[in-house]
Amino acid sequence: MTWTQCPAKADVEAVVRRYFGLLRAGRIPEAEQLIDHSPVRHVLTSLWTGSVESSADGDEPSRSPAADEWRQDLSWLGELDLADFHWGDTGSHFYVEITYRARIIEVALSFWVKPVDSGWVIAGPGTLW
Repeated sequence: MTWTQCPAKADVEAVVRRYFGLLRAGRIPEAEQLIDHSPVRHVLTSLWTGSVESSADGDEPSRSPAADEWRQDLSWLGELDLADFHWGDTGSHFYVEITYRARIIEVALSFWVKPVDSGWVIAGPGTLW
């Protein structure tokens, strides 16, 4: 998504909500088209680690083959949701809290609005712990 002028916060938040909705639906390539994207594998790994894996009872080692099934079966993303957006003082950087089963998790996603040759884009997400 590219804007010709610096977008309003509400417009940016709407795009991030759409991006997250596409992630939750497992429509990763479409989500990546909305923002100037960091590697999606890193984002998904962080979301998994901060949500499902951290709430597990610990019976299964996190590196076992069964634990890696989440990479193919993305249904767990449906239990994540966006919480509050927190904007920095400059108005170009923000992070959004993530919930898993209605509880805020340890990882948040950070984004920033940046100028490029063709206008303005949302870059990210970075992961904050």
